[in-house]
Amino acid sequence: MLLSLETLLAQGRCIRYFCQDETRLGLKTQTGKVITAPGIKPTVPVAWGRDNFWIYGAIEPLTGEHYLYESPKLNGEYFQEFLDWLSHELGSDYAILQIDQAPAHTSSAIRWPENIIPLLQPPHSPELNPIERLWELLKKPLKNKLFSSLQDLRNCIQELFDQLTLEQVMSVSSYNFILEALFYAASY
Repeated sequence: MLLSLETLLAQGRCIRYFCQDETRLGLKTQTGKVITAPGIKPTVPVAWGRDNFWIYGAIEPLTGEHYLYESPKLNGEYFQEFLDWLSHELGSDYAILQIDQAPAHTSSAIRWPENIIPLLQPPHSPELNPIERLWELLKKPLKNKLFSSLQDLRNCIQELFDQLTLEQVMSVSSYNFILEALFYAASY
């Protein structure tokens, strides 16, 4: 049974706002700018490996809290696993989850957990989803690096996640239009 937001608030439930998306990480080298002396052509070793995995993520712009979940693929089945896991992690809290309109997110086979309410962003508008900036922040240190295996890449990613602070997540995800809407909704 789907409860209205008014009912949830009347029951004293905590309703939180999250932004969700996925990113792919793999052995193919992501190249970036390299600083060299004048007249020296920059060279960077590059690997073309196609092995990869996906990180499903949800971030709360208001607090910087974030949930990250590794998966081998991007599809409806793995998105469902992520939703079920996120629902469990949220406990008794409810979440409004901003998602894009990727087929994996909008499949009729998705069984939305009771405590997660989907909010579709307009199509072809990744700039409206602040988690895209988190992916940029996390991938920046990976530029021009070679990894001998997916496990080496996972270890590096885990180190980056372990160093990630709530303040960093808030700084890249706290879009003014989102914060204004949340503050307005809280005063309503």
